[in-house]
Amino acid sequence: MCDHPGHRQTGWRGWMDLPGSAPLASTAPWHDLSHVLDEHVPNASIFPTPRFERIRSIRSGHPMNVTRMDMVVHTGTHVDAPCHFFEDAPDFAAIPLDRLMGTGMVLDIPGAPCLAIDAAMLEARGGAVRAGDIVALYTGWARHAGTEAYALHPYLTADAAQWLVDRRVKLLAIDTPSADLPIPQRQPGFAWPAHHILLGHGVLVSEHLTGHAALAGRRCEFLFNALAIAGSDGSPARVLARLAEEDFQGEDAHGA
Repeated sequence: MCDHPGHRQTGWRGWMDLPGSAPLASTAPWHDLSHVLDEHVPNASIFPTPRFERIRSIRSGHPMNVTRMDMVVHTGTHVDAPCHFFEDAPDFAAIPLDRLMGTGMVLDIPGAPCLAIDAAMLEARGGAVRAGDIVALYTGWARHAGTEAYALHPYLTADAAQWLVDRRVKLLAIDTPSADLPIPQRQPGFAWPAHHILLGHGVLVSEHLTGHAALAGRRCEFLFNALAIAGSDGSPARVLARLAEEDFQGEDAHGA
């Protein structure tokens, strides 16, 4: 997420050429990695609190219930479009579907306040990451959602973002408010290096993940069910993941 329109720029490098995605074929159960959308959903302090209003109600004599919502598209579990930081990049409606689904890894990186996740940490845990993968980081930080501690989250350094680009990852998902430095730690002139490197190379960014502890260290299949909002720099998403068949069958064999 960003908080200063003056930092928008051109220079988007386009979608990386990635290997074709195998069909999703696992028989493992799905895990919901999304925060429930309500007025208490995790939200950056620079954004207004989301509002949900029942404008028609059966109890009030209407034939149906109708709810209106008012929220920033970067509220709660969401995905950033490349145009979030690049004026010449695609909006959310122009993102190819295959960039929002596929196989990948959940990397277990124990979180600490303002922890700088660098390339060495990713290299130590991401040796099985393949070109075209989705990479989700499990830092455990979602447990702090709704507290002051949540704002002082782990983040990616520029070299960590470049590590993901160099391995031709197509989407990074993280269980924190931002892939970049926490808002309270930012100084004047801050330039969102992780977002610029990732989105600039067509690597999508999803933030405010939760519920993936059981998948840490495993290969998974992912679905980022976001809305095709024309002109939008992001979209709320219902994110689902399940063990890839290779891991799921291995788990069954181990259990047997």
